[in-house]
Amino acid sequence: MPAKPSWLKLVMKVLPLSVLLLLSGCSERFVLLNPKGPVAEVQKDLILWSIWFMLFIIVVIFVLFAIILWKYRERPENLDYEPPDQHGNTLLEIIWTAIPVLIVIALAIPTVKATFELEKPPKESRGVEPIVIHATAADWKWIFSYPEENIETVNYVNIPKDVPVEFKLTAVGGMSALWIPELGGQKYNMAGMGMTLYLQADHVGTFKGRNSNFTGEGFAHQTFDVNAMEKEDFYKWVKETQASAPLLTKKQFNEIIQVGVLKDKLTFSGTHLAWVDFAKPGEHLDNIPAKEKHGTIKLEEVESDHHDNREHESHQHEGH
Repeated sequence: MPAKPSWLKLVMKVLPLSVLLLLSGCSERFVLLNPKGPVAEVQKDLILWSIWFMLFIIVVIFVLFAIILWKYRERPENLDYEPPDQHGNTLLEIIWTAIPVLIVIALAIPTVKATFELEKPPKESRGVEPIVIHATAADWKWIFSYPEENIETVNYVNIPKDVPVEFKLTAVGGMSALWIPELGGQKYNMAGMGMTLYLQADHVGTFKGRNSNFTGEGFAHQTFDVNAMEKEDFYKWVKETQASAPLLTKKQFNEIIQVGVLKDKLTFSGTHLAWVDFAKPGEHLDNIPAKEKHGTIKLEEVESDHHDNREHESHQHEGH
């Protein structure tokens, strides 16, 4: 019996390990396909539709490939066969042009429908007033502001179950992306502009959120917890926090947004929206020259710079 080629031996050794590696990712905690809310459910269905549809295409192609190889293989009785010259086949050309078009249409229609659907609150709770939470990304931490409840948290966010959440996304510095896999897909946080992301939790529990856009040294540590709780427990937390949490000051906020990893979870009454909104052009720190090599500018300096700029513009107008 001839010895097996070395490459075949290598494949036979590596293949079982590859299968084990792939299967190690298949568990109940494979969060991308473990939806805990209607937005994530829609996205899971779209992902699975795309996967199964493309797998069907692959199976059809390989079956046709095997049939053609077998049917038109070289045999003793056709060694001298020479195929006739072929200058085109209109029917075949129409078929192999139409098939990719139909594939794109089959993938595009549900994708476009889901994309537009998810730009609004989930249809299961359209009659429920969304809770508004401003999610501000900073290097490398997350700041969540509840303007109606007058509460601000750092590196965690509490939400009520079965209530749509309207996240207002922005950033202090570089572009980040808020992503809570079990509740829905990511959307970008950018300085000087605001984005809106609707999510909802249908289950009580703690879900992991993170920045899905690479932002440098501390990127891996820019994570946060999402605590979905019953409505009664959420509003109890709101009242207790309003009554007992320390008041957020400009000095504290300036320390929080300094560049660096912050692993602590903080809670304050009051929000930074009272004096600055990084979603508004001209109010975000990214457009102002840094006065420290590795830090951000103090809010007092920002206000001073704006005041000086306004005075300078005023003198220029008077000169003209």
